[in-house]
Amino acid sequence: MFVVNGKGSIVRFIAGILLLSSLLLSYFVSDYWLLFSAFIGINLIISSLTGFCMMEKILLAVGISEKKVEKK
Repeated sequence: MFVVNGKGSIVRFIAGILLLSSLLLSYFVSDYWLLFSAFIGINLIISSLTGFCMMEKILLAVGISEKKVEKK
């Protein structure tokens, strides 16, 4: 997997896994896990409005490659 032009499939994949995991944890463990779901949602909104994605920066820092795709 790779990050594409700053908005990659791996970022969406990780966001989905984290969101579903926090919902399952809130159901089986504690309702406080819903705060983590809210945190994920807030970061997705910030990313769509500003173009800054915290998960993208983390992935690039740990060595996930970035692939540039030209627009047609």
